[in-house]
Formats: sequence, structure tokens, C-alpha cells
Amino acid sequence: MDAVLALADGRIFHGAGFGAAGLRAGEVCFNTAMSGYQEILTDPSYRGQIVTLTYPHIGNVGVNAEDAEGREIFCAGLLVRTLPRAASCWRAQEDLNDYLQRHGIPGMAEFDTRALTRHLREHGAQNGALAVGTSICVDTVLAAARAFPGLEGADLIAEVTDGQQQEWRQGSPAPEHGYISQEPATEKKHHVLVMDFGAKRNILRLLADRGCRVTVLPPNSSAAEILALDADGVLFSNGPGDPAALTQAQDTLRTVVESGMPTFGLCLGHQLLGLALGGETQKMKFGHHGANHPVRDLRSGRVLITSQNHGFAVRAESLPDSVEVTHVSLFDGSLQGMRHRQLPAFSFQGHPEAGPGPHDASVIFDEFVAHFARRETHASA
Repeated sequence: MDAVLALADGRIFHGAGFGAAGLRAGEVCFNTAMSGYQEILTDPSYRGQIVTLTYPHIGNVGVNAEDAEGREIFCAGLLVRTLPRAASCWRAQEDLNDYLQRHGIPGMAEFDTRALTRHLREHGAQNGALAVGTSICVDTVLAAARAFPGLEGADLIAEVTDGQQQEWRQGSPAPEHGYISQEPATEKKHHVLVMDFGAKRNILRLLADRGCRVTVLPPNSSAAEILALDADGVLFSNGPGDPAALTQAQDTLRTVVESGMPTFGLCLGHQLLGLALGGETQKMKFGHHGANHPVRDLRSGRVLITSQNHGFAVRAESLPDSVEVTHVSLFDGSLQGMRHRQLPAFSFQGHPEAGPGPHDASVIFDEFVAHFARRETHASA
């Protein structure tokens, strides 16, 4: 099949189509990770985006059901340099082409992804449209790109969550179990709530690994409903769209924080915490999307290599004195972590749960669990 990518500024790319035929619009961004393409495709935070993967070997290990971070492919389209003829991995259950086709997602290969990436770095992530099929009208694709409303002001949470409360029991997959997730044998010492704005499955697994009983809550759960469960803590998850549009979630988060319940904001949840505490967010030029982003912990001086996926950021200068900045990006100095000086609330912008990415930042989950012990000590005193 033929394929055409049109950017809203008029730049056109031609290539070979794969996956599903059709026309999809979204914000075009690039991701520099060298591994984890299936996790990227199934990350709910990519809803409304057409993803360019800069690493050339995409699809070479196929896909499998265990590595999906969500129930489906959430991005609007996939752009790669070359699609391999065959997938080679003992865990592969399907090749990338069939996987995209089954989920109705178009893809384009055999074009200069470096030129596209340079264009996005210079001009910023922008709206685009991807068409795959035969007899493609370029003017129609360009019109679709320019008609896409963009992600600023977009509330996409209802498109990536099922709105149901559920219990999560699976831990991280281990080699002794053939890399199939199992329920950890560790004692469930703590009860953690996860506000689901598009939570990646590995967030839930890492909490289960740390002896947590995990309850996933719908994104419209009220503060009263959260507090009534009398849990040890609550995590506000990652998700797509503009955090400034989620005013109900901001109000809910603010009430929960003020109650004294240990609260952890992750990615979108980090941005929501910043807004709830009186800060402001902004759209980034081309965002952070990759698996090699250095982040400095200002408390210890340690540098963490992290996975990142966000197009909005909290403006550090907008935060009140009650909030301490704990982490910053060494790429551009942007805010990566913060905590309240008096209340047990903190957040992290990157993805410490990233399965195929670096594990340096997984200690963030240990910090969250440590709040429970301090709370128990305080209560007993």
C-alpha cells in the first residue's frame, strides 16, 4: 500500500504503508527509545498522537500479549524507517504489521524519519494526518491534518479508561515463570488506590511487587469516595491530553492531599498535582519522548536515566513556597519532580515503571511505600 503523512504546515512525506488502511489525524511526535515499541504503542498517554520512532529496528522482535501496557493500541498511527520482513523472538506471538492491522492503526515505513524528526525539533510537534491505501489524495490528507483540533484543551481520559473499579493482583513477569505475570507471594501489607487516567499496567505490577493490594478507581471518582476506602495511599496515574482541562481531577486531588493521605502523582498525575497546588502547566515545543533522559535528584545529587513521555510540563516558577522542587531534567532544566513541604504528597514526571526502559527511577515507588510506614508510626504515636 501507499502511505502519505501530511503536517499542518504543509510538509509532505511519502512512504510504504503497512498495518490498517485508512486516514487518521493526530499530533505528530517522535520517540528516541531503542526498545519497547509495543509498550509505546499500547501506552494510553499516546492517545491522539502519531508516533515517529527514530530507532531503525522496529518490529524485529514481534509482539506478545504480555508486554502490552493497555488493552489496545492507543496512538493514532506509527511511523518507522523500515519494517523488517520477519520477527525473531521466542516470545513473539504476532508480527507488527498484523498487530497494527488487527487494531485498525495505519503505519508508514520506507521514508526519511531523520528528516521528519529534524523538522519536528525545529518547528515543534504539530498536527498531522497519516493515510494508508491506494489512490491517496494528498490534499485530503493535508486538510485532515489542518482540521485536527490539537491536544491543548483536550480531555481524552474517557477514551482510554473503562470507568470500572477493579482489583489488580499481578506482579512483574519473571524468567522462572516464562515471563508470564503471576500474583506475588509476598504479604499484602498496604492498600493502594490508583486513579486511572490511563494507567500503564506496569505501574500496577510494581505496586503489587512491593506488597500492595491495588484497587484501580475510575477517573471520575470523588474525593469522598477515595477517602471512604480508608486506604494507605493513592496514586494519580499517567494519561493523555491537557492536564489543565481536567478541572474535576484537580479539585479531587487537592482535597485528597489536604486530608493528609499519602499521594503520589505520576506523569499526568504529576501535572495535576502541580495545578492542584496552585501552579501552572504549559505545552512543550516537542515534549520528552524517549528512554535515555537524565534527571537529577536535587536532594541527593544522583542522576537517574529515565523513560519519558509527555508534551505538557509544570512551570516550576509558578509553584508556591509550600512546594519543593526535587527533580529536574538535565536536557532542558524542566521540572521533573516535586513534593509538598508539610503534607505527604509528591510527584514525578517521568515513567519509573517503564518495562523495557531504564530502571533507575523505580526507587520512586519505594519512596511512595515508605510514606505508609511513616504514617503508621505517626498514627501509633
